[in-house]
Amino acid sequence: MSPQTETEPPETAPPPPDAPNPSAAAKQAADHDPILHPVISVIVPIFNEEEVIPELYRRMVAVLDGIGQTWELVCVNDGSRDQSLSMLLSLREQDARVKIINFSRNFGHQIAITAGMDYALGDAIAIIDADLQDPPELIGDMFQKWREGYEVVYAVRAHRRGESRFKLWTASAFYRLLRRITDVEIPVNTGDFRLIDRQVLLTMRRLREKHRFMRGLSSWVGFRQTGIEYQRAERFAGDTKYPLSKMLRLTLDAITSFSYIPLRLSTYFGFFLAFVSLFGIIITTVLRLSGNNAFFGQASTLVAVLFLGGIQLIFLGIIGEYLARIYDDVKARPLYVVSKVYGFGDPDDPSHP
Repeated sequence: MSPQTETEPPETAPPPPDAPNPSAAAKQAADHDPILHPVISVIVPIFNEEEVIPELYRRMVAVLDGIGQTWELVCVNDGSRDQSLSMLLSLREQDARVKIINFSRNFGHQIAITAGMDYALGDAIAIIDADLQDPPELIGDMFQKWREGYEVVYAVRAHRRGESRFKLWTASAFYRLLRRITDVEIPVNTGDFRLIDRQVLLTMRRLREKHRFMRGLSSWVGFRQTGIEYQRAERFAGDTKYPLSKMLRLTLDAITSFSYIPLRLSTYFGFFLAFVSLFGIIITTVLRLSGNNAFFGQASTLVAVLFLGGIQLIFLGIIGEYLARIYDDVKARPLYVVSKVYGFGDPDDPSHP
């Protein structure tokens, strides 16, 4: 497995073009080794979470051992600058079920989830953040729903502790706006915390767009879905990894990935202004011919020009957002670069069989 490319475990679905397959020997080993072929995979993006990792591991082991199935904990170190990687390596020395994907730099939360999905080997795959705002204990309920036949089980935030009114209002407005302007049924008050079936994972692996909104993609692929309500806790420790700037970026990614409405608005607004201008020309002509001097002078002309110029720049910016995303996809760069993996058949990992 090359440390400088995305890689993907052997599957029946066609792999992404930038994800080479492992050897036949690795495939055979995965079919017989419970560590290499677990029933449950839990993907945890990690970015500067040294204060949370011990408690995260303790609670995760208690939950997953309680389910009574083989499992793996896939930790994606997204370019952490603290002691997160060394702490994860220490955990792996104690427990081979802890597996690590170490990025060469920070690529972002949604890309870290994607990498975890590229490497996960389980039949049921859970995605959860490291901050423990989403309770690991809910994975047991999700797994039960999965056994009932649901292929996507998402967590619905019935109550969110420790979050400002501004964040609650903006989050609510965002989901309702997204629901109105897209054809995809994205559940309200949900995050990336969910459990998906392997068939869903294989389908999502084929979606390789650069600007990713994973909860939207999991809704877009369809399959049988259901939700479980829960009380979202405050962050266990550390600082939020989603400040306002990242939230705005995620909002743009979500809207541009699943809706053409902003582009259509420019057309609609252009027609509207054209009709208003035509009406204004008629009114101005009539008033000038009747001797009314109300429209003499440059002030009204300057205001109209500035207004129209501002509208044009806004819609040029919207078009630019879409073009930038097309440009990123056309370059065909890999979504991420892996520096090293631990527990996925890496020959440099002495704890691997």
